[in-house]
Amino acid sequence: MASSSASAPAGIRIGSAPDSWGVWFPDDPRQVPWRRFLDEVSTAGYEWIELGPYGYLPTDPARLADETRSRGLSVSAGTVFTGLHHGPEVWDRTWAHVADIAALTRAMGAAHLVVIPSFWRDDRTGEVLEDRALTAGQWRHLTSQTERLGREVLDRYGLRIVVHPHADTHIDTEENVSRFLDATDPDLVSLCLDTGHYAYCGGDSVELIETYGERIGYLHLKQVDPEILADVVANEVPFGPAVARGVMCEPPGGVPALEPVLAAARRLDVDLFAIVEQDMYPCPPDRPFPIARRTREFLRSCGTPRRAP
Repeated sequence: MASSSASAPAGIRIGSAPDSWGVWFPDDPRQVPWRRFLDEVSTAGYEWIELGPYGYLPTDPARLADETRSRGLSVSAGTVFTGLHHGPEVWDRTWAHVADIAALTRAMGAAHLVVIPSFWRDDRTGEVLEDRALTAGQWRHLTSQTERLGREVLDRYGLRIVVHPHADTHIDTEENVSRFLDATDPDLVSLCLDTGHYAYCGGDSVELIETYGERIGYLHLKQVDPEILADVVANEVPFGPAVARGVMCEPPGGVPALEPVLAAARRLDVDLFAIVEQDMYPCPPDRPFPIARRTREFLRSCGTPRRAP
């Protein structure tokens, strides 16, 4: 696997993810095959990847290690989905989902587990599944159970959880992100700041980094198209259809500007992964690779390093 010593002087390590290849599910005929993703992400100039939806990439650690190593790739994180605001009664089901993913993530040498809260409306059909605002009791469940998850994942697998604010979830806006961070233990819970989702929900990524710098444990680099976003917000379009409309766009054509975000991240003077995610589902199979290559070149122009030899 690639060594972390290849990171940028400011500690920023650039990668990409299956999401940037239109991959949202373990198996879907509209998605590119996993071997093609690995081939193309490596050729595009990235050396770090996330696992994506569990089961998309091989789940046997030895096989996945062979497949990634042969392409000069290493794994930065796995991803889990949770509905912890429902309280202790969902813990067993949540842990059953988390455990296999955490085990594979650790086996691949990664140190992070990205935690995405459950959606309050279906991301494809738009069906409202529950109220978009949590009660005080649900907030207490969310924060206490997330701390429990952070503790268990750290104790059992040596991984740090990084919670991902996401459109159409209860951790979305500046207000809700701040409330969540203020109510959770920084030793157990860090943030995966997704610049696109935070802008989608009206937040300022640079301000968040400057205000809660010690809580930023991981970055997803993404931009939104402001014109499409305005229509999405005005018409209350669910996240899935919004993505299909192109609300997440190729840098540097959207917001937020990524140069100041990366500059703010460098000022933290800590090692950070910055994983490119341009939500594109569904998309033609030949579309992701040219975008990924251009995005990598753009990020080099922002001062991120070239791939290690």
